Amino acid sequence: MTRKERKRIDLALQGGGSHGALTWGVLDRLLEEERLEIDGVSGTSAGAMNAVVLADGLHRGGRDAAREALHRFWKGVSDAARFSPIQRTPLDRLLGNDSLDHSPSYLFFESLTQLIPPAKLNPMGINPLRDLVSELVDFERVNACRKVKVFVTATNVRTGRATIFRQPELTADSVMASACLPFMFPAVEIDGEAYWDGGYSGNPALYPLVDDQGCRDLVVVQVNPLVRRSLPDSARDIINRVNEITFNSSLIKELRSIQLLQQLIDAEGLEMEAYRAMRLHLIHAEHDVEQLSASSKMNAEWDFISRLHAQGRSWAEQWLEAHFDALGERSTFDLNAVFQDTFRPCRPAEPPSNGGGT
Repeated sequence: MTRKERKRIDLALQGGGSHGALTWGVLDRLLEEERLEIDGVSGTSAGAMNAVVLADGLHRGGRDAAREALHRFWKGVSDAARFSPIQRTPLDRLLGNDSLDHSPSYLFFESLTQLIPPAKLNPMGINPLRDLVSELVDFERVNACRKVKVFVTATNVRTGRATIFRQPELTADSVMASACLPFMFPAVEIDGEAYWDGGYSGNPALYPLVDDQGCRDLVVVQVNPLVRRSLPDSARDIINRVNEITFNSSLIKELRSIQLLQQLIDAEGLEMEAYRAMRLHLIHAEHDVEQLSASSKMNAEWDFISRLHAQGRSWAEQWLEAHFDALGERSTFDLNAVFQDTFRPCRPAEPPSNGGGT
């Protein structure tokens, strides 16, 4: 099957710590699908790491090399985590609980980060994840890759706005800026500007893909729950839910903007803007992610990572079975149903007729 015969998609990859292994599973299955071509990827935090590893592998040896590179990266994340002092308790291991909510080391570290700024807590700037990214990702290949466009989002600390890093200027620093949680690490400085995690301003940023005329099918891979059925009833649960809402808010706002743009195109017949009328799709399983505790984003044990990978593959398999035929034809993610409470554009009212008089 030639490239032109394949259906082309853009991917928007959320961040979420080790829950990014769900996205690894999705990518692993999509790369197996010969009927698909990935045209562009926008990623934040763990999504940014998945994006650059994907591009590195694709440039080096195509789909199989990309799948192998993603496996190697996540195995490297897990291997590095074995030396972390933050681990599950023996009882949690026995009970099969993936959460770190009862881990003394996790609770101590969580409290410490609320009291001591990261520059003092980690004056040497030790970051094993940065070392891993630098070791496993060849950014010369990422920047030279023409098989997929890559966009990485970080938040400018001074302005509070999203900054999009793209080829041919992607570096390990831009990826680590995208994943820089301010309570854990000092801001990453690039060209005199300081950056924090991209999730505050774009998780992930959609507008680089909307502005790209090369592909009209945008698939959002969401790993953070929008809805939780149970209300938080502890201080930690409240903080975790606030963080989830914060990191989803930028995505919700961009989706609302896309909805409004599509309504304006339809209502006003804006031919010059018609190319921005995206066909939107969503790969997500609300029930699965709702079962994952926020603290498990710090759990990088290989058994847990492998199970998330398998879940992600299952998401992609089900999505392909249900929606592949719709690609290139229509959206399968109905924004009007999601945002029924938003305002709608309307045509100006016709002037009242005066009956032909003066």
